Amino acid sequence: MRTFHALLAGPFAALTLAAAATAQTTSAPTAEDYRQDALALPSLIEEQYAYVERLPGGVFPNTDVLKSEAEAVHDQAGLLRYAEHALIALADHHAITGSSFSDSWAVTPSYSDLWIEPQGQAWLITDVRANSPATNAGVRPGDRLTAVGDQTTAQAVVAFWREIGMSAEGDRAGYAARVLAAGRRDRPRDLTITAVDGTARRLSLPSLYTVQRHRPVVESRLDDGALIVRINDALGDRATITAFDAALATATEGQTIVIDLTETPSGGNTVVARAIMGWFVDAPAAYQIHSLPAEARETGIERRWIEQVLPRPGKRHHGPVEVRVGRWTGSMGEGLAIGLHAQGARIVGQPMASLLGAIYDLRLPRTGLVVKIPVERLYAADGTPREQFRPAPK
Repeated sequence: MRTFHALLAGPFAALTLAAAATAQTTSAPTAEDYRQDALALPSLIEEQYAYVERLPGGVFPNTDVLKSEAEAVHDQAGLLRYAEHALIALADHHAITGSSFSDSWAVTPSYSDLWIEPQGQAWLITDVRANSPATNAGVRPGDRLTAVGDQTTAQAVVAFWREIGMSAEGDRAGYAARVLAAGRRDRPRDLTITAVDGTARRLSLPSLYTVQRHRPVVESRLDDGALIVRINDALGDRATITAFDAALATATEGQTIVIDLTETPSGGNTVVARAIMGWFVDAPAAYQIHSLPAEARETGIERRWIEQVLPRPGKRHHGPVEVRVGRWTGSMGEGLAIGLHAQGARIVGQPMASLLGAIYDLRLPRTGLVVKIPVERLYAADGTPREQFRPAPK
């Protein structure tokens, strides 16, 4: 994740920063401030969203339902609920609000355990998160999600989009099915799963927000001569650097290193990722490319730059590197995978989460409410959009 400070040039950036500073020193926002911020959000998305081509005609899909909701906003709760709905309209798992309600939809994939894709008339479960409630209940890839509560999955998906005045077409269908399967944060999930043999089971699965998972940030072990290093959703934790360094210090010259990123859905930062990659380079090397479409739209001049990884003194491993990825390899996990691929590692497993770009924190000008949307596009070092990178089959 990236934070929106002085990273975006131009009048809008200056306005946002000034408003944020003012919000901290003046009186509480008025009802009109909340309404105006709601009305301003579609324009903010159009100005800053890195993937406007995904929007119909490049314009925020401001349905009559969303317009009416925005006009009715008069307090913090109303603005937050509207912002959640507005970001859902993007059908982008990487677009979220900075705060939430106890009953908000679970963030996907961070708090999900089923990856669902529509295939014809079926809603196929293509992957199940390891050591999750779904796995423990016996759900397996190849099963189908056939109902959510008392509705068929198709009916639930249509109802999901109807709530904000939209239809379930294109990418929206799979997006909604995955969100519905992840459920509300404050309650169990009521899902009917039909196995390959046609057996249907109605399951009550806990929300992942209520499941405690106490794991070290890094685990390592030997397997058939290879050193397996698993990172447990901790690419934003500086302690991961120390733990990874300790694991790699046990490796022998030429030993195969397997880096397991199959449990890194929640992003992180490039400090941790570059520390890991620094073990595998002898000289500065490109690992990903960034671009800033908002600046190109404002100025007509495209901005693009290459980020490098540098060697780390006293920390270098020579030997084959394999990286395991899957649907719960997201955001910075995906960035680390494409970076290691650029350094010669073999990337294997299922497709990754395909989260779009790098998200920035954007503050609404009157109230300071934060929304997080992809503002940068990210590419592998060879120019492949990160979300289109595919691993070799496992």
